[in-house]
Amino acid sequence: MQSFDFESGVGYWAYLLGHALQREMNEELARHGITYPQWQVLAWVAVGGPQSQVELAERMKIEPPTLAGILDRMERAGWISREPDPNDRRRKVVTPTHRVDPVWEKMVQCAQHVRATAHRGITEEDLATARTILIRMIQNLDSPTPRS
Repeated sequence: MQSFDFESGVGYWAYLLGHALQREMNEELARHGITYPQWQVLAWVAVGGPQSQVELAERMKIEPPTLAGILDRMERAGWISREPDPNDRRRKVVTPTHRVDPVWEKMVQCAQHVRATAHRGITEEDLATARTILIRMIQNLDSPTPRS
């Protein structure tokens, strides 16, 4: 088998960072009885506004039936509502309710704590450079490239 130096690629470290951030968020959120997938649902809706279940599943990189179970629990807790899309009644649009506001505040505090921990000892200039590089890499991968 051909050898490959995983550790020399930025993707390897980005992958490990993503998992470390998720682990820390899980631990912080669990103290408040909140799951990481619930955080993801509310974060995506906060960023992009009400979304269909299919859109959320794609963004969260999970299967729609898995998301349905998460949304069922969130709906029972009164955190979200699922209403038919006025333009396509087959689609359900997920919207947060006002009942989620106190929970969302706890989630944001957890995210701020995890971010502050991850950023400890790193200058704003270095963080800005890292963001710029990662954004460029994402754009490079999202752009169609000719296959040889």
